[in-house]
Amino acid sequence: MNLIFRFSIVLILSAVFLLNFVSAEGIAENGVTAHRGNSSEYPENTLAAFESAILLGADWVELDILRTKDGYIVINHDKTTKNVSGVDLNIADSTLEELRKLDMAFSFRKSKGLTETNCPPQPILLLEDAIRLILKHKKAKVSIQPKNQCVDEAIKIIRKLDAVSWVGFNDGNLQYMMRVKELESAIPVFWDRGNFNPNDIEIAKKYGFETLVIHLDHLSPEQIKLVKASGLKIGVWTVNHPALLKKFLLWEVDRIYTDFPRLLIALKTEKSLSFD
Repeated sequence: MNLIFRFSIVLILSAVFLLNFVSAEGIAENGVTAHRGNSSEYPENTLAAFESAILLGADWVELDILRTKDGYIVINHDKTTKNVSGVDLNIADSTLEELRKLDMAFSFRKSKGLTETNCPPQPILLLEDAIRLILKHKKAKVSIQPKNQCVDEAIKIIRKLDAVSWVGFNDGNLQYMMRVKELESAIPVFWDRGNFNPNDIEIAKKYGFETLVIHLDHLSPEQIKLVKASGLKIGVWTVNHPALLKKFLLWEVDRIYTDFPRLLIALKTEKSLSFD
């Protein structure tokens, strides 16, 4: 086959793959959730990680939020900042001013052997910063995981930015996820579960959740079929090994959370190419 022709076919089929499912906002729904952004290549939960994931083509970018002592909603996975900044501050007991003095790229830079030139310091972000980035690009949505009791404040920010159709929420805390639906029923909920329990299907349907997301160690093809037969979607978290990514693609999981969105998108595109 002519090389130029073959390359053209690859581009066409890749485009078909990306546009296979398109949301009302025109986003290609490819089932790729970038866990804390493109966190394998950039410091997690930073604008650099989020923007990279968006530009790679992930349809959802996942992040974590907490409320500070002075009432701001900031983005960080842990309740303290030590793992990412090297400085141990409890976010709930700290002010935004105190947190803004930290470098949230410190641990990533150290682990990768990078310099500040290669990996510049990154400030802690407000939830508002990430939503504005999503609205700037309008190529992906943001899935918000509340790590303390801050759903009400997060919804206020989302409404202020007119971003209800650009967000979702994910967490295992049933009360937090119920509160999302009480405040904004149109916002999708990805209910995180560790072990799969068939009773979770009825609970999810009762409260209007759209997706069950199961830990990678506790998901089987039989469970996937059961969830899909109920009308819910099924996701899996957090999958980083290539062999496991391929396995869950073969099992036709609706959504995969990964720190390696570039790899997952490549594997999904490769899977859609069926010619020699």
